[in-house]
Amino acid sequence: MKPYLLALLALGILSCSEKKKDDNPAAGISDDSLLTLVQYQTFQYFWQNAEPVSGLARERTHMDNDYPMNDRNVVTTGGSGFGLMAILVGIERGFISRQDGFARFRHVVNYLDTADRFHGAWPHWLYGETGKVKPFSPKDNGGDIVETAFLVQGLLTVREYFKNGNEEEKHLAARIDTLWRGVEWNWYTNGKNVLYWHWSPNHGWEMNFPIGGYNECLIAYVLAAASPTYPISPRVYHEGWARNGQIKTNRLYYELPTVLDHYEHADDPVGPLFWAHYSYLGLDPRKLRDRYADYWELNRNHALIHYRHCVANPHRFTGYGPDCWGLTSSYSMQGYAAHYPTNDLGVISPTAALSSMPYTPEESLRFLKFLYAPERDSLIGEYGPYDAFSFHHKWLKPHYLAIDQGPIPVMIENYRSGLLWKLFMGAPEIQEGLRKLGFSF
Repeated sequence: MKPYLLALLALGILSCSEKKKDDNPAAGISDDSLLTLVQYQTFQYFWQNAEPVSGLARERTHMDNDYPMNDRNVVTTGGSGFGLMAILVGIERGFISRQDGFARFRHVVNYLDTADRFHGAWPHWLYGETGKVKPFSPKDNGGDIVETAFLVQGLLTVREYFKNGNEEEKHLAARIDTLWRGVEWNWYTNGKNVLYWHWSPNHGWEMNFPIGGYNECLIAYVLAAASPTYPISPRVYHEGWARNGQIKTNRLYYELPTVLDHYEHADDPVGPLFWAHYSYLGLDPRKLRDRYADYWELNRNHALIHYRHCVANPHRFTGYGPDCWGLTSSYSMQGYAAHYPTNDLGVISPTAALSSMPYTPEESLRFLKFLYAPERDSLIGEYGPYDAFSFHHKWLKPHYLAIDQGPIPVMIENYRSGLLWKLFMGAPEIQEGLRKLGFSF
């Protein structure tokens, strides 16, 4: 029997009667057990597979040990934020004890407290063994305010989980609070009414990447407004992110309102599906509204548009249909690529449909069952579904990316219990920041 099946049996997630002779973990088990199984496997990417010195998430893990793009012990700050939330899922689902989870969080906070920061912001990548910045590109060797936002989203969720615990847990919550208060969000405006993605101690603002919506970066603006120490003014959100209202659109695609203009792809109705995930691991979109959007409608329609596109399958890619759908940025035959309906390369990324579980539960569960069917067990590895595959191009690599694995257990848990939404939205600063920007929730 496979090692992870033994673990599932020990945890009581999978009964012996649910296991068939083909040793496929999904064969004959209930929908509920299947959801727990994929949460368990993807959680292990951040638990068992963590970089040992930092306790953080490896940027990528290639089960074939083929690492042409990156060092195996480089950690991702944004993906680690997702991983912190995945570990909370692990505690709540009984995969690990609260004590063991706490010990890992304390280890991570100790590391982050001494790792490189730039006006309070962490870089995109760190060398796991040293905590020193690994440049993401030649001029991107400083602070990354978006990756920092993803990390802080996870840290604040952990703070909320432990803040009313025992004395050790309260102390950890206080240390997280110090890290959060140290991020100089307003520095990253460069004196203008917009957030800039990058700042380098060597190259200053030369990356010149103002963050206008709509894309995956809403959480950065919410946290910047919520900061108790270095807040931005509402004008930065309304003029920079919302582009003085130009973020709104009346455009329909696959007969659904797209709600907001997907700014980075001006000629494309919608972008990759991770835009509906990263900011909403903590932000609860169910009642989230401002003058620009109903964020539940925005994200549900985004997921349904991807689903309808794959069902329509205008390019006649092999395998596409109601059982097999979902496009996002992931690995592909051409390396890392952004996949969305108007840039469809015939590659399915499992995180796209699985992390959309709150928005499209029937369609996402159908894909999950398809993915875990015995005849497709080559698509599944130790840490859950591999990053991407293409039936059409007969392409599959046993490779994982932290930023794709992390949203899976978190968004499935939000679908099942709302755990991470409740924790993050319970933070008083988040509520204040949302009100400051004109949100109702």
